[in-house]
Amino acid sequence: MPEGNQSMITEFILTGFPGLHPQYQHLASAVLFLVYFLTVTGNVIFLFLFATDRSLHKPMYYIILNLSVCDLLFSTTTLPKIISKYWFQSGSISFTACFVQMYFVHYLGTVNSYILFLMALDRYLAICHPLRYHLILKNSTILILSITAWVVAKAPSLMLVIRAYPLPYCASNIINHCYCDHIGITMLACTNRAPYGFPAFVLAMIMLLGPLSFIIFSYCSIIIAVFKIANLQSRMKSLSTCSTQLIIISLYYLPRCFVYLASNVGIKFSADMRIVIIMLYSLCPPMINPLLYCLRAKDMRESLQKHFKKKAAPQKAQVSAISD
Repeated sequence: MPEGNQSMITEFILTGFPGLHPQYQHLASAVLFLVYFLTVTGNVIFLFLFATDRSLHKPMYYIILNLSVCDLLFSTTTLPKIISKYWFQSGSISFTACFVQMYFVHYLGTVNSYILFLMALDRYLAICHPLRYHLILKNSTILILSITAWVVAKAPSLMLVIRAYPLPYCASNIINHCYCDHIGITMLACTNRAPYGFPAFVLAMIMLLGPLSFIIFSYCSIIIAVFKIANLQSRMKSLSTCSTQLIIISLYYLPRCFVYLASNVGIKFSADMRIVIIMLYSLCPPMINPLLYCLRAKDMRESLQKHFKKKAAPQKAQVSAISD
């Protein structure tokens, strides 16, 4: 069939987890809602602390600010629809809305990758070039780099949508996934997918492996620099400053690399297992990230304690006044 806007499909149906028994659908929606609630709560708490505590206005926390906004937007783009599918039996999504969701899924994924690159850059400069850190990585520099990340990420995601939208969709409208993505949509096109799938795969690898290659280089350099430190206590302190960001980066990259490598070496997953893995590496990091940098970062812990003390002080004063 020739290409062009010959689609007879007006909406797509998201299957969610295809093998999920109907009696567990409400439980699935409750779990997904809990994940969304914790994600929103954790990231909103960080945004509130950042907005109200000027001591957090440092390059590292400006980077985390971008990560937090990105995590919030990604979860809001993907989770409400799949929750409504299991909660209200509403799995349909309009043709145009599906492509809008696809754009934001790939756009925010690309932004996330760039933000993790900035995280690695921050730690690389702080440990390998400490004397030049404050000269190179100012708040204004992070602002410019962050805006660049959000702007540059638009082009590849927009290209995916522009190339996929006009394809003829005239067969099945069932997407075996919890949200619309490029593979799920273009698999339904009544045309040869290779001219669209391969460039999209190459683009995804560039967006994923480009920042990852620098991240690997930066942490290898950090490890070498740390082991050159004679004092064991200073060595452990330097490593501890990287631990939170390394955990966040690992949560994002390791599962993705595993899935890509597994598919290339012939390891096959069932449709349900594949979707579960994708959902885990897509939705768990946004939920876990705020907990990591709130508990492990000293500045964040102190900021939380200050706010708790401020709330506790008026309550004690009120109890004291009543007792008097």
